[in-house]
Amino acid sequence: MEIKVKFKPNPDYRLMDQVCEVLRYYHYAYKTEQSYCSWILQYVKFYGGNTHPKDMGKNEVERFLSYLTEKRNVAAATQNQALNALVFLYKKVLDIDLGDGIAPTRSKRRMNLPTVLTQEEVSKLLGNMKGKHALMAKLLYGCGFRLMECVRLRIKDVDFGQGRIFIRNFKGGKDRTVILPDSIQQELQEQIDYVIALHKEDIREGFGEVYIPAALSRKYPNASKETGWQYVFPSKKLSKDPRSDKTMRHHVMESGLQKAVKQSLNQAKIYKKAGCHTFRHSFATHLLETGTNIRVVQKLMGHADVKITEIYTHVMKKDIDSVKSPLDLL
Repeated sequence: MEIKVKFKPNPDYRLMDQVCEVLRYYHYAYKTEQSYCSWILQYVKFYGGNTHPKDMGKNEVERFLSYLTEKRNVAAATQNQALNALVFLYKKVLDIDLGDGIAPTRSKRRMNLPTVLTQEEVSKLLGNMKGKHALMAKLLYGCGFRLMECVRLRIKDVDFGQGRIFIRNFKGGKDRTVILPDSIQQELQEQIDYVIALHKEDIREGFGEVYIPAALSRKYPNASKETGWQYVFPSKKLSKDPRSDKTMRHHVMESGLQKAVKQSLNQAKIYKKAGCHTFRHSFATHLLETGTNIRVVQKLMGHADVKITEIYTHVMKKDIDSVKSPLDLL
């Protein structure tokens, strides 16, 4: 993928090519690649566009991150994303240690309680959805998937024998295992059977490749055409991979499921601020309400710290229902 630079760099300025190469070496997702490249370009442009980052350092990083807060009023998560991109640039690409204690003006972090659906509301939503999107929504709720974990699911990571699904190298570069609900196993098997037939047809027509990380592609040259690597939810059409420029069958776009969930919310007349990620919040909360140990929920959610999981204890229906308003006691 060629990154277009909107400013005039020095003649030997090949920074973005190096960034992309290193990002792919470490198997970063394409969206992360786009995001990191965007922040690095903004950082360089902030200082005029002609100064190479290796000639700058900690002070310049702090000043840029402070600017994002003070002038652009970005959220704390956005500022952290920019920080992660610049730390990656210096540590992994330029081999420069910025040291500890990068201390820009910090965006204020608000603790927003997650929106959670009741089981009745989840049932209504799923009942309004059909076909592939219904199955994907059931996986979001039944497994606690993040949206992109569902969209990027591969056939090889579904284990019907053990009743498990393996999530590989996602947020934080970690793997985890989740439960495969019994109620959707037949439906999921039918979807995989459809993908296998579609893959055979692609092979007959001279295609059949799917994106796999570059390092794996070099080690296993034929892996990209193997059935196990195919996406469980493939796109209807073949398209060119932006990194290799090969014609492949990519996974479906996440926007399709997002629109289907929004439409279902309207049909069910549920006016909460909800979306695909709400299924994940509901998964965790409902498990805690039924007495599942919080450490087990932490593991299923893939949280690095149990404190992240504890936020769901603030929205548990069981605890709130046991309390009566003082008005009702008059």
